[in-house]
Amino acid sequence: MDDPLAAVVREAGAFAGLLYSLPPGGDALWLVMMTGAPQETAAPWRRISLDDPMPLAVALREMRPVWVGGPEEMARRFPRLALALPYDFALSATPVLSGTVPRGGLVLLWHGARPSGLDWAEDAAVEAGRRRLGGLLQRAVDRGAPLRPFDRPRRTAPPAGRPPLPEGTAAASAFADRLPGGSCALDPHGRVVFVTRDAAELVGVDPADLLGALPWELLPWMAVPQVEDRYRAALVSREPQTFTVLRPPDTWLAVRLYPDASGVSVRITRAEPSGAGPDPSSVIPAGPTRATVLHQLMHLAATLTEAVGVQDVVEQTADQLLPALGAQGLVLMGAEDGRLRILGHRGYRAELMEEYDAIPVAAPMPGGKVLVTGVPDFFTDFAELSRAYPDAVHEDGMASWAFLPLIASGRPIGSLVLAYRRPQVFPPGERAALTALAGLIGQALDRARLYDAKHDLAHRLQAALLPHTLPRVPGLRCAARYLPAARGLGIGGDFYDLIRIGAQTAGAAIGDVQGHNVDAAALMGQVRTAVHAHAMAGASPDDVLARTNRLLMELDPGLFTSCLYVHLDLAGRRARMATAGHPPPLLRHADGRTELLPVPPGLLLGVEPDSRCPALDVRVPPGSVLALYTDGLVEAPGVDIDDATAALAGLLEHGDPKDLDAMADALIRHAPTPGDDIALLLISLDG
Repeated sequence: MDDPLAAVVREAGAFAGLLYSLPPGGDALWLVMMTGAPQETAAPWRRISLDDPMPLAVALREMRPVWVGGPEEMARRFPRLALALPYDFALSATPVLSGTVPRGGLVLLWHGARPSGLDWAEDAAVEAGRRRLGGLLQRAVDRGAPLRPFDRPRRTAPPAGRPPLPEGTAAASAFADRLPGGSCALDPHGRVVFVTRDAAELVGVDPADLLGALPWELLPWMAVPQVEDRYRAALVSREPQTFTVLRPPDTWLAVRLYPDASGVSVRITRAEPSGAGPDPSSVIPAGPTRATVLHQLMHLAATLTEAVGVQDVVEQTADQLLPALGAQGLVLMGAEDGRLRILGHRGYRAELMEEYDAIPVAAPMPGGKVLVTGVPDFFTDFAELSRAYPDAVHEDGMASWAFLPLIASGRPIGSLVLAYRRPQVFPPGERAALTALAGLIGQALDRARLYDAKHDLAHRLQAALLPHTLPRVPGLRCAARYLPAARGLGIGGDFYDLIRIGAQTAGAAIGDVQGHNVDAAALMGQVRTAVHAHAMAGASPDDVLARTNRLLMELDPGLFTSCLYVHLDLAGRRARMATAGHPPPLLRHADGRTELLPVPPGLLLGVEPDSRCPALDVRVPPGSVLALYTDGLVEAPGVDIDDATAALAGLLEHGDPKDLDAMADALIRHAPTPGDDIALLLISLDG
């Protein structure tokens, strides 16, 4: 396939091509062949999952070509790729098909930004090339030898350079020696293949040692991110690059790179012949270097993976970005019902943010425009901003601004404003880096909003299934508490209920459905309703549990439930209770003595259809408190359940029976960190 791949690169005017194979039945594309670029450039993308946010994965998922016209568009749409290759190049990703069956993908690279896309001849060349490659991949499958992943993709030779003139080698060497400064040449892999004596003297190494070496390995002072960044930029963009580097202890060298398909020509000169310091035009522009951006990415990605809500994203973004980028102000905005909503801010007065909260998205403001279009805006000073937005008012005292779209799933969901007190130039590399970082924040914000929505739904569902208020029963005082689990959605199957049956009778129930999800909550609602209905019908505690058990067996939810039901006789000051696998209640007497009531244990509900739960009758004297609770109040890893129950009894013993709310708060406050839900119901019969 060497010739077809080289042909499509040449005829489309691209400088590099990457051919990917999709093994039959596979879920990932594998890089099998490339030309025009070093293998190290594509090393992070040797394997591309079909679910990845990468141009070729999108092309295969949607079965269409994907065009990316330059670094800013790359940063908006594919921030992960933009952060690793923040250079000036355009990209085409095309499915390689056999008929309608995908067999792989073709990626072509052009140097420089090309927002307008391909012309008709280039487009025709790409189409013809992918069809030819698709036919070859299909023939490989038909032969039973489809292209599969290799240890390293095959790299074909780049297009040949101009042939040397007769007797040109010696003449070229002499010509280079006569020029001021030094010259050398690097092959496409970065190794020195030619060097003049002056170049070797300038870098302080023998010419024989330089030949065949990688400069940044032989010269430690060149092994810095800026040098690697400029070299990679030259290879990918095919544009000349310039940087100034310090050769220890005090020699500044100006280095110029001139790339083409066959390698890189290098010119080296002294940068400070008069001792005035390096030429400012050759110093790497301000803004995040590639190493700085990757450092920010690692820190920001690590912290955002732990962010579980929108406010977490706001705080983590402000904590990471402001000091790293040297910005002094940050605003994170979203959209709701056609209006901008300030989700969070840092470095701005709250009063100023209130003025802009809830303004229409369509208002002539840069934050709204960015959210609608998904295209970033950069303003080096207020005069530039006011030309774009004549109604803008300089209220924040800042000097420069970056308005960045927050992109998730290919659509803008908000905007990020970064403000600087000192003027900023925003060179292309910095613009691409900031846009890519904003894309990362947008994805985290989208996840956080989904989490907040689920969390809110969980709490509303839980609140709907539990009693809104406990009924008033003359002669009876009570207090109840519910604490959701600290993990997951905060929804579970714990429940409690107080039921007024007659003038002198009441029922109390507490239970725990297996699980911490919507299914558990839904079953909890059914169990509580069943217990309530059977209690209102006057059934005894053992009958209430038996009938509820039969209902669960018919529903066959695949979940088990524990339940304790107590029938209270207020006039006789007695309680009759039965338990289906639930922790027995505690009874605190008026003198403070607390006992664990020995209710005969029964099977969990939903295990056996005909199981029965024996009942226990106890006297509930005046001034005593009956405590019903779920196991989340006493269970903790590494703690014996009997010891935990004894500790709970001790807390109950020292509580004030006249203030059940304070007693309930004290019991919940001393509970273990809830890995499980906690429900608590305290009942006292008045004297």
